[in-house]
Amino acid sequence: MLKGYTYPLSPRGEANLAPAPPWHYAGDIVGVEFWTDPAAAAATLPEGLTPDAGSDGRVVALFVDWQFSAENDEYLDPVRSQYREFMLLVDARFRDQPVSWCPYIYVDNDLAMARGWVQGFPKKLGSVAQTRVFAAPGKASPSLAAGGKFGASLSAAGHALAEAQVTLEEPASDPAALFRPTVNLRHFPSLAASQYDKPAVHELVMADFGDRQLADVWVGSGDISLFPARGEELADLAPVRTGTGFRASMSYTVTEVHRLGE
Repeated sequence: MLKGYTYPLSPRGEANLAPAPPWHYAGDIVGVEFWTDPAAAAATLPEGLTPDAGSDGRVVALFVDWQFSAENDEYLDPVRSQYREFMLLVDARFRDQPVSWCPYIYVDNDLAMARGWVQGFPKKLGSVAQTRVFAAPGKASPSLAAGGKFGASLSAAGHALAEAQVTLEEPASDPAALFRPTVNLRHFPSLAASQYDKPAVHELVMADFGDRQLADVWVGSGDISLFPARGEELADLAPVRTGTGFRASMSYTVTEVHRLGE
C-alpha cells in the first residue's frame, strides 16, 4: 500500500511533500495595514463572507520569514523547513464575526505550497525577502527599538509585485488586535469534462492556529506599494492610504481547520 499524507504517495511514505499534522511554525513578520477601494476588497470575497462595512476596505499585508517542523525535528533540514511568504488579509465578516480573508498569497517553497493548499490558502510561487534582525548589534541589522527600519519585497515570474517599508516607534499595546481569525476556501476542481464548474471540494474553513504566541511586537509607520503584472490581480487592491506598520515574531501549531456554515 502506498503511504503518505500529500502527494507523492510512495512505498515508504517519505517522499510526500507535507507529512501529516501537527504542523509547527515560527516566524518573523514585517506587516503593513492599508485601505483599498472597498468595492475592490468586496470583489475578492467568496460566497459566505460579506464586506466589513466598519473597516471600509482595510487590508493587512504580511511578509513572513518562516521555519517549519512536524513531529520529527524537520527544522533540522533547513533547506526544506525554511521559507518566505507574502499574503494579503482582507477584513470581512462571517455572519456577525469579524474575520480576515486571504485572497492572495505567495511562497518560495513547494512543501509550504502543499500545506497551504490543504488548508485552503491559495498559494502561488514567488520570491519574498525582508530585513532581518540579528542578535549581534551592528549597522547591518536594525534594532527592535524606536527608529528601527525594515524593508520587504515580493516578486513572481520575473515581475515586481510588492514593496514595503516599516519604521518602528513603540511596542504594541495590544498585539493580538493586529490579527483577526482567518477564513480560507478549500477548493479542488473536478476534471470531468462536463463538471468544470462543479468542484470536488469547495468549502469555507476557519484556520485553527493553536498555541499561538506573539513576541517582540513593535508598531510604527508603514508604507506599501502593489504593482500590476500580467497574470496577477494583486494591484487591483492597491492602497489608497496606509496605516500602522509593524514587526513581530509569532509561533503556532496547525492540527485542523473548522468547516464553516454547518
